[in-house]
Amino acid sequence: MCWRVYTGICLITPGGKLRQRLVETRVRFKRLTRDDMDRYLASGEWRGKAGGYAIQGRAGGFVLRLVGSYTNVVGLPLYETLALLEGEGFPTGGDGPA
Repeated sequence: MCWRVYTGICLITPGGKLRQRLVETRVRFKRLTRDDMDRYLASGEWRGKAGGYAIQGRAGGFVLRLVGSYTNVVGLPLYETLALLEGEGFPTGGDGPA
């Protein structure tokens, strides 16, 4: 099973310029057994999660492959966000996106 996670980032500069980016990450899961699903559902970890799972938790053990941004799946694509900010001259506290 393959999921696609999309996040849109929008930055409006002090000068009124609009900068935006769409970040796509593909997450491929192993084929889940009934037992896998029952244990995950019983854990309750899925509650309150936008995609029904938290990759940084138990569901991370189901991931076979991730193509794109891990932080996009967790919540906010940090590299792309920092790149937008730095591209407009905002200090981010580093020597470039981490």
